Amino acid sequence: MEIKAWNLVLFSCLLLSLLASPSSAQTCVSQTFPDNKQYVNCTDLRALSSYLHWTYHQSNGTVEMAFRHTGTTSSRWSAWGINPSGPSMVGTQALVAFVNSSGVTQAFTTSIDSPFPTLQPTDLSFQVPSLSATFENDEMTIFGVLRIPENMLSTSQVWQEGPVSNDQLQPHTTDGANLQSRGSINFLTGQSAGASSDSRTRRRNVHGVLNTVSWGILMPLGAITARYMKVFKSADPAWFYLHVACQSSAYVVGVAGWATGIKLGSDSPGITHNPHRTIGIILFCFGTLQVFALLLRPNKNHKYRLYWNIYHHSIGYSVIILSIVNIFEGFDILNPEDKWERIYIGILIFLGAMATLLEAFTWYVVIRRRRTNKHPLAMNGANGHGQGV
Repeated sequence: MEIKAWNLVLFSCLLLSLLASPSSAQTCVSQTFPDNKQYVNCTDLRALSSYLHWTYHQSNGTVEMAFRHTGTTSSRWSAWGINPSGPSMVGTQALVAFVNSSGVTQAFTTSIDSPFPTLQPTDLSFQVPSLSATFENDEMTIFGVLRIPENMLSTSQVWQEGPVSNDQLQPHTTDGANLQSRGSINFLTGQSAGASSDSRTRRRNVHGVLNTVSWGILMPLGAITARYMKVFKSADPAWFYLHVACQSSAYVVGVAGWATGIKLGSDSPGITHNPHRTIGIILFCFGTLQVFALLLRPNKNHKYRLYWNIYHHSIGYSVIILSIVNIFEGFDILNPEDKWERIYIGILIFLGAMATLLEAFTWYVVIRRRRTNKHPLAMNGANGHGQGV
């Protein structure tokens, strides 16, 4: 069991490093534009299949740029902008493009001044001498020339996409990749996706990994340890200490993951995931109750031990069920690569299969033990032993 616990720790570290590390390959370098247009810098943006190309002309203080959003449709709008106040929607100076009902691609500027913008054309805080957009091959590309002041050359960037209905731009979703579409940009040095956004993404990944390993793997493993090891008399009291160690580790790691989630929520005003948040709070409360239950655990022969067992088992299995449900809620929110969800499903299948086999073996041992205990009594009575009892 200790080896399995260490393997789970190593798995979590590997999972975290893979989730947090960006890909080194740059797709943007192979992209082309009409008239063989070339840009000095480009970057693959981390979400929504988007790319940014730009050239900074220091002589006249302008940025010539192209934002490309691939894998989209003519019934969706695309937008990119910069926000000197931070990597958030409110305060963003945006360039927006969509295909109208006549089939013409339109581009306009808009200043986002509220969490629920109407996306109507407005002037920006800087000049935009040129703005256009094209839509072809399921790709929306916004071309622009921005006259950006020097204090905005290193700033935050935000990009988004959403539906269009009757030439009206509708709100975008607030989960999955739409929450990851933010970063930083330095038009002068060519650096992008800066520390503030990377830190938030890493915290989201840390939150997911900690909770998956603790609530979603260690907790079920600890329950399996308690249920199936204690049937062996030779494993007593080792099974109890393994169970406590496994569940305590899960609780400590899980609380760290829970606290990370609370912090992420407080840093993301206007973004709520009510089911995920509510289940997380319930899990924290139930997990804390289990810790106190350990401190109040009566002796085996105590008259209240039966009620304690009912309470302990009910809360414990509820935690496991809610944990698995909430982990899949988290997958929907975090929207990682499909392989991570498949890996976790594989772990659940393995744990379920192991529990099924151990359940069958446990019943075999119990039934055989009962028959063995009855057999000597019958033999003793037949041979005249024990008649003075």
